[in-house]
Amino acid sequence: MDSAPLPRPGAASRAPFGRRRCEVASNRDSGGYRVVSLVDREGPEPEPGQFYMLAAATGWGARDGRAFLPRAISVAETMPAAGGGIRLDFLLDAVGPGTGRLCDLEAGEGVWIVGPLGNAFASPREVAPGAAGAVLVGGGVGVAPLALQRKRFAERGIAHRVLLGFRDRAHTGGLDLFCGSSGALCPEVRLATEDGSQGVQGRVTDLLLPILAGDDAASGVIYTCGPPAMLEAIRALCAEHGVSCELALESPMACGFGACFGCAVPKPGGGFLRLCIDGPVLRGDAVEEVSHAYA
Repeated sequence: MDSAPLPRPGAASRAPFGRRRCEVASNRDSGGYRVVSLVDREGPEPEPGQFYMLAAATGWGARDGRAFLPRAISVAETMPAAGGGIRLDFLLDAVGPGTGRLCDLEAGEGVWIVGPLGNAFASPREVAPGAAGAVLVGGGVGVAPLALQRKRFAERGIAHRVLLGFRDRAHTGGLDLFCGSSGALCPEVRLATEDGSQGVQGRVTDLLLPILAGDDAASGVIYTCGPPAMLEAIRALCAEHGVSCELALESPMACGFGACFGCAVPKPGGGFLRLCIDGPVLRGDAVEEVSHAYA
């Protein structure tokens, strides 16, 4: 692996100054999660790996009247919106009151957004000059930014494979983001579920390990997003096999643009990175260990 101590900045779209109000176009079920689509009439198109700070325009507060902090959510899909602008799709899991409110949004409601924020995934050859292709590895709601990355790779003719892991069939949220126009799962996608209800039984790392052990493993780049334990396992495996990787991390945030230091994570050898501006995409060799505290 390359040994650069810091993440590369990444070429990414930059958010307009201030927040702006968007309208909910739709809210649909996706394997136990929700895909909420917003119409952004003003912002630039985001790149895979970037995120937005989201807050419902109404009902955004606890019973005692205190407002929730905005939630940092990666974009999963983009496309032109009817009437102009961009449709932004977000994969959401109701893990608390804020994400619960976002999951309950109805068509026509307003959402305050700031974004796109952070950096984006690099191309394979930006990460490793000799790379010929890529392997995308996702778990849980972490499949979201990889869905957009797969779409970009397909548009640019970059060879890639996709490995996705879920707990069980009831928690396969976002899987439909990897389906073609016919509704069938794209042929480059392989699945693993812990209970064996879909794909092979096991963890997504069970699908990745044979690839890393292959003779041509170093000719590709691993892109991954998912739970911290999964990311740490993949970071360690890539380091062991000398394969370059990029990790899309998550952490609690209050602002999204570096002011609050709520998303500071330690660097190898000392110091900190702010995931909102130095990430959320980091090179595997820029992270000493993926901590559960990041999430």
